[in-house]
Amino acid sequence: MTYQSYPLDQPPPAQPPAPAAPPAEAVTATAEGEEDSGGVLDVLEKIGSVVVPAGVTLYALLYMGFKEMYSVFGITPEQAGMDQSVLFGRLLGTLLPLMLVSASFIGLLIGVGWLLDLITRGWAGRVFQAVRKRPWIVAVIAAIWAGMSYLGFFYYVYTASGEHLGGGEVVFAIVLGFLAYVVPFRLLRRKAIGRAGMKVLIGAFTGVGLGYLLIIQMVFGAVQVQETGQANTLLDSLGFQDQWARLQDSSGKTLYDGRWMMLLGEFEGGYAFYDCDKLMTFRKFSESTILVDIQLDPDREKGFTCGTLAEKDKKTG
Repeated sequence: MTYQSYPLDQPPPAQPPAPAAPPAEAVTATAEGEEDSGGVLDVLEKIGSVVVPAGVTLYALLYMGFKEMYSVFGITPEQAGMDQSVLFGRLLGTLLPLMLVSASFIGLLIGVGWLLDLITRGWAGRVFQAVRKRPWIVAVIAAIWAGMSYLGFFYYVYTASGEHLGGGEVVFAIVLGFLAYVVPFRLLRRKAIGRAGMKVLIGAFTGVGLGYLLIIQMVFGAVQVQETGQANTLLDSLGFQDQWARLQDSSGKTLYDGRWMMLLGEFEGGYAFYDCDKLMTFRKFSESTILVDIQLDPDREKGFTCGTLAEKDKKTG
């Protein structure tokens, strides 16, 4: 390193000006809106950060759905032989189709976005990136989505009380989400860890909304089985046991006039049956009960309904 001396009466030469610092707003926008792009792995990471919490919350709420579904028949899931391993297997049978549908929907959405960007010669992509770099806009969209997730809960509460969900409740859910979450989501956008946390929250809200919607559909499906003796597609995907049999005692004597009984499950040495003709649920010891002519998902004639003997008992009574 060399040094150059200057005469005392001569001032040193002026130094080149330092580069101007970027505006604070530009730094904030870059920090909040810019994220690493690692290709396919980055996309999978972003999708997983939303899908995983949605699946966890959906798993928890579907257990509530099974309790509500079997309560239609007057029993608990445990009395139908549903321990944790059986429940886990049935819930996986529900989550996997949902993941397939979600993946296809996301892929279709990405394809439409790519095509739109191609048609507009990059204008749509630039608009999308500009929106991503506006933290308040992202926070508002996320808050409205969180509010829409409340609709599943409102639908569950209103249906349980015998009322219908109206347009006022939809507006209330959107306004509630906007007022409650827009500022917290905006604050989370300041740092990378906050943005990751916001994705987890959005996934959890999505799982809660879908979970409550599925609970109601499971209850409706159970009521349909109780009335028509036939399960729908949703209950089939949940592994609901639509199995019917005629009963005999241990000596081979035919029970209940040879009528078909729906086997709900087995627990602690006892079967749980549903009598479609009398609209009643009962239990019998498995040691003294023989199942004959077992059928799975039997075909019903058009217009078949349960309760034929129950109606006769009402008329004679």
